Amino acid sequence: MDVRNLVSATELARRNGLSFPNESPEYRQARDDLLAEEIELRRHIEQVAEKRRALPPGGQVIKAYRFQGPDGEVTLGHLFGDKPTLVVYSFMYGPQRERPCPMCTSMLSALDGEMPDIHQQVAFAVVARSPIDRLLAFKKERGWNHLPLYHDITDEFSRDYHAIGPDGSDDAAYNVFTMKDSTIRHFWNPEMGQATADPGQDPRGAPDFMPLWTVLDTTPEGRPPTWYPSLSYK
Repeated sequence: MDVRNLVSATELARRNGLSFPNESPEYRQARDDLLAEEIELRRHIEQVAEKRRALPPGGQVIKAYRFQGPDGEVTLGHLFGDKPTLVVYSFMYGPQRERPCPMCTSMLSALDGEMPDIHQQVAFAVVARSPIDRLLAFKKERGWNHLPLYHDITDEFSRDYHAIGPDGSDDAAYNVFTMKDSTIRHFWNPEMGQATADPGQDPRGAPDFMPLWTVLDTTPEGRPPTWYPSLSYK
């Protein structure tokens, strides 16, 4: 995106021309000011995405990682299918857990419905350390229809790609891989955690993959500071 040729965000906000019933002049001015900031945010998101797409080749995957799927054992290369790009989400549901992570579950529940669309462009796999039968049982419980789940047989993939914490506990991870001429390389990981968190903020990433937070960020209450989703509500 060539920012030199862009109309100013303030001017675009002025051209917007929207209003809503019974709003005050003070509300409209504040909303137009906010709209200009939202336009700038959209532009910055695109600039960051361009930088991400322009990354040089990442580290080559040289280990033969093995996973157990519903139909048997597969390698990382098999997870690509016929796509050159693979997204792997590491689900916090290891064998030491009685129940899986509610935050992971919330996000994956939202992504389940998107899988048919995502699979038009890239391959996607959900990897966890629990045995495959346990993963499939939870998939049935949640009513997931499209998420492809796999068990990390040796934990080696989870360990190498930061899905295991220093104390051996589960950690969520999102990793993108590419394959060209049978060579698999790591492309991107959000790399945002406690070390990069701002004061008073959760260690959220950018972009934030949680549709739940995206919706709540548009409300006057925002993100509740001490609330997280649950596996069930009664």
